[in-house]
Amino acid sequence: MTGSSVVPLPAYPHGGLGRHAKLPPRERLRVLLVEDDEADAFLVSELLAESDAAVDLLVARSLNEARARMAGVDCVLLDLGLPDAQGFDGLRQVLDSASGAAVCVLTGRSDEHLGVDAVAEGAQDYLVKGQVDGVLLARALRYAVERKRADENARRLREVELRQAESARLERGLLPQPLMDTDVVRVHTFYRPGRHAALIGGDFYDAVQTRPDRIDLIIGDVCGHGPDEAALGVELRVAWRALVLAGVPDEQVLPALEQVLMSERPLRETFATVATVRLDLAGNRALVRLAGHPPPLLLSGGRVEPVAAPYGLLLGVRPRPPIAYELQFDTEDWSLLMYTDGLIEGRVGDGDDRLDVPGLTELMAQPRTREVPLPRLPGWLVERAEEGNGGPLADDVAMLLVSRGEGR
Repeated sequence: MTGSSVVPLPAYPHGGLGRHAKLPPRERLRVLLVEDDEADAFLVSELLAESDAAVDLLVARSLNEARARMAGVDCVLLDLGLPDAQGFDGLRQVLDSASGAAVCVLTGRSDEHLGVDAVAEGAQDYLVKGQVDGVLLARALRYAVERKRADENARRLREVELRQAESARLERGLLPQPLMDTDVVRVHTFYRPGRHAALIGGDFYDAVQTRPDRIDLIIGDVCGHGPDEAALGVELRVAWRALVLAGVPDEQVLPALEQVLMSERPLRETFATVATVRLDLAGNRALVRLAGHPPPLLLSGGRVEPVAAPYGLLLGVRPRPPIAYELQFDTEDWSLLMYTDGLIEGRVGDGDDRLDVPGLTELMAQPRTREVPLPRLPGWLVERAEEGNGGPLADDVAMLLVSRGEGR
């Protein structure tokens, strides 16, 4: 025999190949016996048949042949003395190729230390020929499969826990506590991950008070979902806070942030949208800059309207400083809602229409919205958006709501 040619399956009329009348197919085990001795292979089939084991037995006479038959098996029963593999070398190769199947060693060598070493290598059990009957063999196979499944479940659970811990660390970096010490305005924050298989996205926000009468706000979104995008979002937020605290002139902050994005992004096509607001509390006004980000909504005097700031280019596409828009508040009772586009990309009705900025403005202007306390308003808006979407929003949603006076 050469290469990976497959020798016809030996006919074992009394082996575990027949359909078991009392058990549904899903409860049967599919076992691959890797054994070059025809007599030993026939003995294994007889033992399983005598115990009425719910086992479908396949036989391979070499490691190469076993690789061709390994797909879909629940357990591999391996002899350590094969024509093309000897000892633990064969075991290691089978473990590498088993793809989730349990592996049991079946050998003629009764050596306790060898058995311990085999299990340490990754085998689920070590069985000695001549020392197992049909019932014990069937039970060992069943237990080995269950142990393997338990190990796989534990591994997957650990991976999920590690991903959740990583996401929690990234979330703490993306969504910090506002650095503020004033009672002139109040800032309410909100974040809800989307439904992208529990992967955190790159939405981020921050609020920093650098003087008694000045507060800087940012909200942004790195395109994509996953740890790389989230980590880049953390870098951008931390860089922005450092620039603001260092007293970098307002018009130089976003160009510097774009330099950080372009040097740290994992792919050249990665971009980010950003909206910044610099509040002048003494003058009751704000400077708004948009880099490809949807405009904040202004609530004042019973009206709701988008801030008419120039849209600007995305960060990371073609460097160009966003144009500042000066917003003068008419009264000392107002709110600014900053948000990421996950809030406005949900569908409205059965068609392809999206909520978008006009839809969000209309929703905010409804009389029932005035009855919602400001701290609850961001969450309430998400609930209304999900109602229109017919289910959870696909993208992450982050919001900053800053209010002065009555906030309406």
